[in-house]
Amino acid sequence: MDEDSRNRAQGVGLAFLAGYVDALGFVALAGLFTAHVTGNFILIGAALANPHQPPVLLKLLAFPAFIGGVALARILTVAAERRQAAALRPALLLEFVLLLGFMGAGIAAEPLGSEPGALGMAAGVLGATAMGVHSGVSKLLLGHLAPTSMMTGNVTQIVIDLVDLLRGARDPGLGARFAKFVWPLAAFAAGCIAAAFAFRWFGFAALALPSLILLGLMLSARPDVLLNAQRKTS
Repeated sequence: MDEDSRNRAQGVGLAFLAGYVDALGFVALAGLFTAHVTGNFILIGAALANPHQPPVLLKLLAFPAFIGGVALARILTVAAERRQAAALRPALLLEFVLLLGFMGAGIAAEPLGSEPGALGMAAGVLGATAMGVHSGVSKLLLGHLAPTSMMTGNVTQIVIDLVDLLRGARDPGLGARFAKFVWPLAAFAAGCIAAAFAFRWFGFAALALPSLILLGLMLSARPDVLLNAQRKTS
């Protein structure tokens, strides 16, 4: 697999994973966004203004958990840089372990009632931490890819490039840039749809799929490519 194909596979795989995990957390845990801090802020505000809204404690805990995940990704990256080692593979391993924790705590918490309970809360916190790591890795180590968990910027860039394509702009990199952003967007949307059905059928065990995606990305990555990409984005 050449580097362009590897980048495309990483972008599509990680975007599908992010959409899947975020949608599953939303469906399973009373509207929790594990990867969307803005959405949780909105839901917290709505719940505080309306006492009949679902409890907000988990959403409040998700914010520091997400921050902790980003911090863990940064600490891991700095430690790898000091050893002159590639950080992407161990960072994905950390996300993998946290996703397994999300799945395990969620399975133990089933069936969930109107309030998540201690195990449900633990599941949500682990999910938010995992997606914090995911976001940190995207920013620190995968800057050459389109964002895989925040789609607003991707949609904005796609619309700009589509307008330029339709008006016949003479930009030799326009087509490649359009493809760079459109495939992760499509994968994210597919992940959201797949997660909604998968949770209905399998409950929290459905998190096995994004865990397997992470495992595949770890195993298919080349350490020399990872180290070079890390140096470019440091």
